[in-house]
Amino acid sequence: MSVLRGSLINLATRILAVALGLGITLYTARLGKSQQGAFALFTAVEAVLLAVTSGFGVALARRVSHHGERPSGLAGASVAACVVLGILSGVGLVAASLWGGDGYRDLWLLALAGPLLFITPNLSGLWLGGGHMGALARVTLGAPVFTLLALLLLALAGAAPALRWVLLAWVVARMVVAAGALLAAWRGGQVGAPDLAALKAERGFIVVIAMTNLVGLLNYKADLFLVEHFLGLAETGVYSIAVLIAELLWLVSSSVTTAAYARIGAPDADAARRITLRAVHASVLVLVALSPLLWLCAAMAVPLLLGPEYTPALLALAWLLPGVALYGAASALSAWFTNHAGRPRVPAQLATLSLVINVVVSLVAIPRIGMLGGALATSLSYAVTVAIAGLWFMRASGTSAAELLWPDWRALWATGRRVRRPG
Repeated sequence: MSVLRGSLINLATRILAVALGLGITLYTARLGKSQQGAFALFTAVEAVLLAVTSGFGVALARRVSHHGERPSGLAGASVAACVVLGILSGVGLVAASLWGGDGYRDLWLLALAGPLLFITPNLSGLWLGGGHMGALARVTLGAPVFTLLALLLLALAGAAPALRWVLLAWVVARMVVAAGALLAAWRGGQVGAPDLAALKAERGFIVVIAMTNLVGLLNYKADLFLVEHFLGLAETGVYSIAVLIAELLWLVSSSVTTAAYARIGAPDADAARRITLRAVHASVLVLVALSPLLWLCAAMAVPLLLGPEYTPALLALAWLLPGVALYGAASALSAWFTNHAGRPRVPAQLATLSLVINVVVSLVAIPRIGMLGGALATSLSYAVTVAIAGLWFMRASGTSAAELLWPDWRALWATGRRVRRPG
């Protein structure tokens, strides 16, 4: 499968998944701004927890793509560790639902999925490392499809629209997909008896990746939590719409990086460097071109579909888009440092810098200019971080400034058509 074909498959999958997710968001947003704010916080907390355990999946992906292994013992040990961590997380979620305030009172529902919560994203590392876009597509689409089906069945049964039904359907869908992914990986011989020694050998890598992704995720979500803290659930609901729309741009950059991930992790240093450059250039060019179109579409769709009370999200969106477009480069650069160079601490340092900028600016700006302060902080932190990431990549890979800043148009097109994944 070429990188171009893989990118298109992954992009189509993500577009469909986002369309399904937008359907769920449309349902919750029409319940009211506060309900949308609570739903955004619920999913943000889930994302934070998934980030904490994401190192298992990345470790599996690297064993497959970089080392050419079939790490069934490591996969088995990772599953066991995820089950234990999921149970412990469930205890924390129940505590947060009791004492976290109105925006967090339904987190006990997420605790129901605790033992299975971390299974799917970590087993996905096996398919990511092997470049198996079809398997990734199935696990990506499964949860939103089952969620919407559950909501449809509830509507047919005459259940009154309520946020709690949405959250329950969301949780059950994730449990179903996790069980299916585990069964498929086990039947395919990809998950074997737990090899605790292999897991221990990867412990440092897993922890660093987890901390990197956690800090990176908080960088995406810190402004949302701070908007809720300073402005309340209703404003959080409006701001979450702006964030959701802006992050649609990352469908492109993440799809390109996912499809190229195996090649970025290849031992050939020059080939990995070149494919990383192509992914960076393709991502940023397309995102810059799409940003104004996305805003225009949002300007037409938000008042029509969600109502005039959500129109303030459009100004926040305009402030978010420049930083989000530039940050499209971060995906491929992080993959190079992590999967090729084996230096996950570099993305961790970059994510930490971005988080610090985001939080500091948000603390100053949100109380003064409202949700626009969160958008300003996010764009500023993304722009600074990408600039520094580019400089570090140049130094580490021997890439010149001209190569990084000016795309090789012929090679960019040829790479997409001709590069084949190893094996």
